[in-house]
Amino acid sequence: MQSIIPVKLPQNAYEIHIATDGLKEIGKKAKSLNIGKKVLVISNPEIFDYYGQTVIDSFTQEGFSVNYHLIPAGESYKTLDSISKIYDTALNLRLERNSTMVALGGGVIGDMTGFAASTWLRGINFIQIPTSLLAMVDASVGGKTGVNHPQGKNLIGAFYQPKLVLIDPLVLKTLPEREFRAGMAEVIKYGVIWDKELFNRLESANNLNSMDVLSADLLSYILERSCLAKAEVVRRDEREGGVRAILNYGHTVGHGVESLTNYNTFVHGEAVAIGMAVAGKIAVEAGLWTEDELIRQNDLIKKAGLPLDIPATVDREDLLDSLQLDKKVKAGKVRFILPTEIGKVIIRDDIQTDLLRNCFRAS
Repeated sequence: MQSIIPVKLPQNAYEIHIATDGLKEIGKKAKSLNIGKKVLVISNPEIFDYYGQTVIDSFTQEGFSVNYHLIPAGESYKTLDSISKIYDTALNLRLERNSTMVALGGGVIGDMTGFAASTWLRGINFIQIPTSLLAMVDASVGGKTGVNHPQGKNLIGAFYQPKLVLIDPLVLKTLPEREFRAGMAEVIKYGVIWDKELFNRLESANNLNSMDVLSADLLSYILERSCLAKAEVVRRDEREGGVRAILNYGHTVGHGVESLTNYNTFVHGEAVAIGMAVAGKIAVEAGLWTEDELIRQNDLIKKAGLPLDIPATVDREDLLDSLQLDKKVKAGKVRFILPTEIGKVIIRDDIQTDLLRNCFRAS
């Protein structure tokens, strides 16, 4: 599998390279970017044990001076304290403005590495090597970086584009099944909001809940179509002033569910799946799309082994309150991304509280 998808931005254009066994080529690809010789690889211990040496060797063979910094795995470490520790390492290594931070990991590592790179010396180079399906199809592309605040997800952050995104599908072989399923939530999202052909292709698959049941062709199709969708939306709206907000389909309620369960009950994709199911119900109640389309969406979510319902332990009034902390709130109004047909969505900020309460009930 070899393909290059350009992310065409006016100031910060870059490429997404999808390359089987591509980890061994990262040094060569980085060298072509004409960056400085100092590289800091940021990862978590488990991912680093699998792939860290391969990445370091590839950089070293091309004449880079490479060090690494490890952060424990998990959303609970996506904090300013973790960023401060990255700064300490950057200072000790005397990273310079032409130095590079490399994110080797999933979305949490990518978000933190990008934020650290965007703020160290007011911005140094940044390369993404996503190792989870969710990061490959979503988090690594588009330049959103940041950390969580105790009261809300990703409230602290910056838009900061990488110099390169390298996706090696082979690393998915070591991805836990739960994390693979979580990534499928974002893939389904692209089908609902943007790409009807992708949605139809997913519907034709017998199962979506494991890497083992996907053919190489389907995996290739999923990666390419998802990255193409994300790249095109980001090209049209780099800093989420308009159309890019549609990428948050399922995230409004999803982020609230994550926050109210202290980030230790659901992984991100599971919460997004719940959010999509709720958003689909809202769309039906608001007369925007049909019950049949909602069923088709939810069948895909179930086919990927993902949850549909807000857990009983989450207080519905607390969830309503949490929506006000969402980044997409504008002039005090919560904005929802709602489908009008498979492949198309609109943004609405006039959804009534009683309708929301009704849609928060279990299916």
